Amino acid sequence: MWFAFALLSAGFAAFTSILAKIGISGVSSNLATAIRTIVVLLMAWLMVFITGEGGGISTISRKSWIFLIFSGLATGASWLCYYKALQLGTASKVAPVDKFSLVITVIFAFAFLHEQITLKMTIGLVLITAGTLLMVF
Repeated sequence: MWFAFALLSAGFAAFTSILAKIGISGVSSNLATAIRTIVVLLMAWLMVFITGEGGGISTISRKSWIFLIFSGLATGASWLCYYKALQLGTASKVAPVDKFSLVITVIFAFAFLHEQITLKMTIGLVLITAGTLLMVF
């Protein structure tokens, strides 16, 4: 089931790039990010209420709060940079560089979460890196 959601995520992310590039025309990248963030915030809370998961907020540990807050800050920084990059560059070049986060995520997962990197993964990471560079330069 995770694969289906991951594919949907990729599809929505692709639409995000195209819709954002069109929507950002004549709009400050910071203002565009703020508008997008409000929409995401409302949508996320709507899902919490629809699924009845709001009661779980009181059981969240201090550690989880800290890491979720830092994750939110990282997301905000990523979105601000992404929208600025979209404003300055083409979507077909900005998106591949943004998706290079996959390679960085695997490296961070190895360093901080002690996840294993197999030979097959290494080959994939090298190919993704090469593909990203080919698409951009």
